[in-house]
Amino acid sequence: MQIDLSGRTALVTGSTQGIGHAIATGLARAGARVVVNGRGVERVTEAVRTVRAASGSDDVTGAIGDLATEHGATAVLEAVPVLDILVNNLGIFGSTPPLEIDDAEWRRYFEVNVLSAVRLIRACLPAMKQQGWGRVLNLASDSAVVVPAEMIHYGTTKTSLLAVSRGFAKEAAGTGVTVNSVIAGPTRTGGVETFVRQLVGDALPWDEAQHEFMVRYRPQSLIQRLIEPEEIANMVVYLASPHASATTGGALRVDGGYIDSILP
Repeated sequence: MQIDLSGRTALVTGSTQGIGHAIATGLARAGARVVVNGRGVERVTEAVRTVRAASGSDDVTGAIGDLATEHGATAVLEAVPVLDILVNNLGIFGSTPPLEIDDAEWRRYFEVNVLSAVRLIRACLPAMKQQGWGRVLNLASDSAVVVPAEMIHYGTTKTSLLAVSRGFAKEAAGTGVTVNSVIAGPTRTGGVETFVRQLVGDALPWDEAQHEFMVRYRPQSLIQRLIEPEEIANMVVYLASPHASATTGGALRVDGGYIDSILP
């Protein structure tokens, strides 16, 4: 399948590392003008450099701003006045005993994982509808469906993103704009490696630690390994393309078969 996103501009939030970085690279390889987002100048500058090198595209720029705040969102949107593809990848996660999550932490997770996406969709969707083409993609998680006991606040926010995607897809009905969520399974990123170590300790070599994590904490996985970020990016690039024009309001899984359900 040949995917050509030439002439399209894509913003990938939280894309200085991990899944977001892989998505930015994939979109750039497909010909899109890609805007990398992060909170710090140095990290965004380095991410722009590495995405350019990995994709072979020079049409990669950066937009600095903390999207969990209105001020940061405004700064990013001012840097990207025209947008065809919005990928809401920004998110935080962590392991905390459920009864120890206080109100401030619940609010922080909601601000970063949910409201940052809502804020950008609200700002970008009208222009997409007017031009008759656009793609909005929200990065959800298997934790949205199978909420881990040690990550209730994270799982709840990802469940919210599924509803956000479905609701805004209805708002965009009949306009040529699609809105979908991607349910990512346990994925190998720097943050997840740290998370794995928190749960299984530092004594084991990485391959053994990863295996121990999957067996003890994610035994439902059918591929029995962590997913690579590029595997998530492949789905996002497809959904951002004209080939996915009849797919909207959906929650598409790249979870390694982790969710033990036929749907979604």
